[in-house]
Amino acid sequence: MAFDFKKEFKKFYRLSEKPEIIEIPKMNFIAVRGKGNPNEKEGEYQKAVEMLYGVAYTLKMSYKTQYKIEGFFEYVVPPLEGLWWQENVKHENYLLNKELFNWISLIRVPDFIKKEDVKWAIKCATEKKKKDFSKVEFFSYNERVCVQCMHIGSYNEEPETIQRMNEFAQKCGYSIDLTGERYHHEIYLSDPRKTDINKMKTVIRQPVKE
Repeated sequence: MAFDFKKEFKKFYRLSEKPEIIEIPKMNFIAVRGKGNPNEKEGEYQKAVEMLYGVAYTLKMSYKTQYKIEGFFEYVVPPLEGLWWQENVKHENYLLNKELFNWISLIRVPDFIKKEDVKWAIKCATEKKKKDFSKVEFFSYNERVCVQCMHIGSYNEEPETIQRMNEFAQKCGYSIDLTGERYHHEIYLSDPRKTDINKMKTVIRQPVKE
């Protein structure tokens, strides 16, 4: 049976709606950086997601090619994730103007995936699909201590959940630590094309410090 990150690391993906403090280890991803409104039809964000999945599935299916990755085992492609921020804008005001978003769109990869494997997958996907995948990069992120929570509902309702998270962190002796190296983090467990908007599940993380 293929390795499934969501099942093997439940504490990162299968959460309750009650906030908790957790330490997140360093993880590796494939990533695409960009700016702008994620809801823009055929916009930069949607193109980034398409690029990520193209490379992610090329890596996943690499064992069926002549290219061999050391230590490879079959796995389920993890869910889409995103790091989000806006320059000189308070976090609680992010949704007021989505055009100002900076983002890094992510898909986690197993530890056996190295930079050279991602380069191979980019080249392979480009040749096969006749599209440009050059914006995809290997990305390591050391998130450290965070407050996290499951948000159920639309993305536009996230501020209420984030407020509860921030208040919980403060009660635990922490403050939110959004910096140039630590970001608001979301993990998308539901496909918005197939899921009722009121039932969509999103893991939300906020970096904290004592």
